[in-house]
Amino acid sequence: MTITKPEEHSGLADLPEPDTKPGVVDPPEPDAKASVVDLLERGGSVVVPIGIALYALLYLGIQQVYGIFNISPEQAGIDQATMFGRLVGSLVLLVIAGALLTGIVVAVVWLLDKATLGYLFRLVQATRVRPWAAAIVGALWCGATYWGFLGYLGLGEGVSMAGVVITSVLIGALAFLVPFRLLRRRPSGRAGMKIVVAAFTGIGLGFALMGQMESDAIAVAEKGRPASMLLSMVGFQDQWVVLNDRESGKVLRGGAQVLLLGEREGTYALYDCAHQETFRISMEATVLRQVTLEPERPDGYSCLDQKN
Repeated sequence: MTITKPEEHSGLADLPEPDTKPGVVDPPEPDAKASVVDLLERGGSVVVPIGIALYALLYLGIQQVYGIFNISPEQAGIDQATMFGRLVGSLVLLVIAGALLTGIVVAVVWLLDKATLGYLFRLVQATRVRPWAAAIVGALWCGATYWGFLGYLGLGEGVSMAGVVITSVLIGALAFLVPFRLLRRRPSGRAGMKIVVAAFTGIGLGFALMGQMESDAIAVAEKGRPASMLLSMVGFQDQWVVLNDRESGKVLRGGAQVLLLGEREGTYALYDCAHQETFRISMEATVLRQVTLEPERPDGYSCLDQKN
C-alpha cells in the first residue's frame, strides 16, 4: 500500500516554485507611514516658510495700519495675544483661498499635460535634473517676488508689464542665479533652495498685502470709506459711534460719527475723520450712541463733507 503526500495527491507537486533564489530575500514592501511622513516633510518645507513670512509681514502691516491713525495697536488695546489670534485667523483664510487657487492650477496643468501628450511633464522633469535650468527658474521666481517689496515702497506705480519682467530678470540674475546653481550640487542644497524660494514667495505676497492694507487704511482715514475685506480679515475694527457727554447728555463734536479704534486703561481711542485727528476720551464721562459696525457708504462719500 503506497502512501502519497497531500501535495502529490492534489497535483500541486509539479507546480513551479516562485521565482526565488537561495539567499535572496524579497525587498520589503514600502511603509505607508514612512510615505506619509515624507509627504508631510516635503509639504512642510514649503508651507512653513511661507506661513512664517506672511505672519511677520502681516504683523508689520497691522502696525502700519494703526500708524496711519497716529497710534500703535497697543494704544488701541490690542495686545500681543489678541493680535496673534487675529493674524492666525487671517492665515487660515489665506490657506483656504490658496487651496482653491492651488487646486485650480493643478487641474489646469494636468489638462495641459494631457493636451500635450505628456510633454509638459517631461519638460518639468528635464528642468529639475538640469542644475542651470532649475537655478534659472528659481532665480526668476525670487526676482519676481521682489515686485511686492518695490510696490510697497511706491516704486511700481505707473510701470508697464515689460518693466516688471525686466526688473524681475535683473534681480534674479544678479542676486540668485549663481547661489542657486551652487546649491544644486548636493541634496541638502536643493532642499535649502526650496526653503529659500518658499520664504521669498511668502515675503513677496506679504509685502503686496501690506501695501494694500496701508492703501485701504488711508482711504478710511482720509475719506471715511468702509474698511476693505482685507482690513476686516486682519481684525481691523470698522466701528463708528456718536459721542454724548454722560453728565449733561450733550452731543460731542457736533454729532459727527467718529471711528472707534479701541479702548485701554479706561479711555477710548477715537478718530475724527472730519477733522483728521485722533483723540482719547474718558470712558466714565462718555456715552457711545448710534454704534454702527461696517456702515454702508454711498458712492463718492467723504467724511470731509460733514465738516463743511
